[in-house]
Amino acid sequence: MSDSRVRRMAPVLDLALEEEKKAAGMLGECQKQLDDASARLRDLEHYSGEYAKGWTQRGGEGVGREWLINYQAFMAQMQTAIEQQKQTLGWHQQSLERARDTWRQRYQRVEALRKLIAGYREEARTRADKQEQKLLDELTQRAFAHRRQPD
Repeated sequence: MSDSRVRRMAPVLDLALEEEKKAAGMLGECQKQLDDASARLRDLEHYSGEYAKGWTQRGGEGVGREWLINYQAFMAQMQTAIEQQKQTLGWHQQSLERARDTWRQRYQRVEALRKLIAGYREEARTRADKQEQKLLDELTQRAFAHRRQPD
């Protein structure tokens, strides 16, 4: 009886394993997107910093009005790009957390199913051991009873 429960649970476990594998793949993809967004933010901040250093050097030499206006406009665009990238990074962090939670739930389901199936197997093993012991006891009693009978 328990063996049939194990057999019935096998496809359920297979499906749960497939769902856990997909969730793990999504988690990996979300981590990659977060890493990429983080790298883009670092690049923007680095480029903005380098451009600001250039301003300091050039400013010491004296700059014209047009150059200053262009510099300010460019730095404003850089700040906008950096803020947008920070928002994107935040979105990717949230997405990663959701993917991690989903994977964790799928993993816990797989582990619960494995534990349930292991319990079913242990139950079947115990039942089979008891049946075997009962059969051995019966055979022993018959053999003992057969020896007691006079020939």
